Amino acid sequence: MKRQAKACPAMVLALAGWLVPGGAYLLTRRYLQFAGFAMAVAVTFGAGLAMSGWCGWPGTAELAGLDGFSALVFRGGAALKLLAGIPYLAVRAFGGSGSLLDSRLHEQGNTLLMMAGLLNVLSVSSALDLRRSK
Repeated sequence: MKRQAKACPAMVLALAGWLVPGGAYLLTRRYLQFAGFAMAVAVTFGAGLAMSGWCGWPGTAELAGLDGFSALVFRGGAALKLLAGIPYLAVRAFGGSGSLLDSRLHEQGNTLLMMAGLLNVLSVSSALDLRRSK
């Protein structure tokens, strides 16, 4: 007789999926999807760092002279980078990110870092949707 696997609560899946890119798939035993999303987030995040993307929260010096909406968009972009999970936390802990305007490629790097966060959110929502459809 086959034993039924105990289903993880949605909150545990969401937290694991945020922290470890693709981690929600790992807990639901979908190893191929886990590997695909983990690689996609890692490669996108690594490319963003290689292009001098900035992993930080904007301070008052960076927001000086911006109107309210632009400051909100700037902070939203920083929050999207946070959604990448462990890669973002590791860079923040070890100081691997440069300053805001390190090179001419900083905008492309920031965009790739935000894409890594969005890919991670996509993997979490997809895994939660698959869990619900069972």
